Amino acid sequence: PSAAGEFAGLSRALALRSIHFPKTITDKDRARRYLALEEFFLLQIQVLRRRQQWDALAGERHCGSGQLLNHWLDALPFPLTGAQQRCIAEIRGDLGLTRPMNRLLQGDVGSGKTFVAMAAMLLAVESGCQAALMAPTQILAEQHYLNFRRWLDPLGLRIGLRTASRKEDGFDPLFAGSPDTKPQILIGTHALLHGDSELPELGLAVIDEQHKFGVEQRARLVRQGRAPHVLVMTATPIPRTLTMTVYGDLDVSLIDELPAGRRPIVTAVREQPDAAQVASFLKQQFEAGRQAYLVYPLIDESDSLDLKAATKEHAAWVKRLAPHPVGLLHGRLKPDEKEQVMQRFRANEFHALVSTSVIEVGVDVPNASVMIIFEAERFGLAQLHQLRGRIGRGAHKSYCILATNGKNAEGLERLNTLAATSDGFAVAEADLLRRGPGDLLGHAQSGLGNLVLGDLVRDTTLVRLARRLASQIMEADPTLARHPHLLPDTTQPAPHAAPA
Repeated sequence: PSAAGEFAGLSRALALRSIHFPKTITDKDRARRYLALEEFFLLQIQVLRRRQQWDALAGERHCGSGQLLNHWLDALPFPLTGAQQRCIAEIRGDLGLTRPMNRLLQGDVGSGKTFVAMAAMLLAVESGCQAALMAPTQILAEQHYLNFRRWLDPLGLRIGLRTASRKEDGFDPLFAGSPDTKPQILIGTHALLHGDSELPELGLAVIDEQHKFGVEQRARLVRQGRAPHVLVMTATPIPRTLTMTVYGDLDVSLIDELPAGRRPIVTAVREQPDAAQVASFLKQQFEAGRQAYLVYPLIDESDSLDLKAATKEHAAWVKRLAPHPVGLLHGRLKPDEKEQVMQRFRANEFHALVSTSVIEVGVDVPNASVMIIFEAERFGLAQLHQLRGRIGRGAHKSYCILATNGKNAEGLERLNTLAATSDGFAVAEADLLRRGPGDLLGHAQSGLGNLVLGDLVRDTTLVRLARRLASQIMEADPTLARHPHLLPDTTQPAPHAAPA
């Protein structure tokens, strides 16, 4: 690629020579930026090619008149935010096109993405097709199922749940009032990809926490049904540079406004907090009717890591917090055991829940207003922000305590960054600066593993320039017939699902 201004008169050969044998530091930096621009340019060509291929797919309109949606909106006890309404309008426009939707719904924790997904699914169902939501864990799928039943049951829809251990329908097929007893809305985990998933009329696929699924898993869901539209959601705020690069083949809807009533979470860093004082504070919260999460990085103690573990600490907290009941949740429990624990916690039968990061996404218990994360320096910034998002969902003042031994200066700085802001995008930018895009998103998901000289943090202007140059090439030569050397390597998987 070539560009006016900074790179005028510079060729690839000269840039390669200058970066190895520069005459000045300025020449070296200019050569690096030129070769970084080339990397970004090739990446953007791949992104735009994927977008071009998706746009060429034949699809169907899967958008009803909106009567069902309006009836639901009128019955809600609160108004949707302006950002939610804007996102619904964008999705509605896509559902009315014959080109399948390929849209990313991005919003911070607690911004109301689920209600936007519900609205999209109501529009699809009203058009006569099915809608499905796929979540990465059983806990998250069951949480969605409960929420959908709570808010959509009055509409008389057939809503089903499919996970590896549960097959449940929120309706009686014998009295569903229709000869077709298949669910109109189906929520599940990877189980939606296997066996009898009952999605012959799938018109809208919603994929939650989409970065936790592999490319082929997403593609298998999308290949079902009637050329379904695709809405992928993430609660992990993604810096704009990454959105433009990694998700550049998707249209993006951003919920940049929190619902009214969401109270700020008091976040504090505490070095080696005294267990007796913590127990006293928790008991005060329990006596006021509140609940708490106590989060640990490990399930069991490790010989190689000097870290506290959930199973051993659970026994200690049972004694410290007596007579208040304390539950235990971690990834090695069987699915039905996890669900029993969560049901008891939701019902306030457990006042405290000792857990690992398995509660990172999907857990919604408005009465839980306290979270204490032990060995907090062992967690990434984005993960800590996700964990913090499990509280502050009710009307009560909420507290997030980041407990640390204080021995890791870098870890302490990271915790203080989180304590200073509740803005998920600011947290994501800080995480990107610290860990880089490959660590933040994973090479297999992001397709960023081959960046050698480009830096997505400091080279934002180059990313934008690369996008503009790639767009100019693709508009002038859509098939790249005049630029065969720019055709992407088809052996590399695309980060997003597309029908085969």
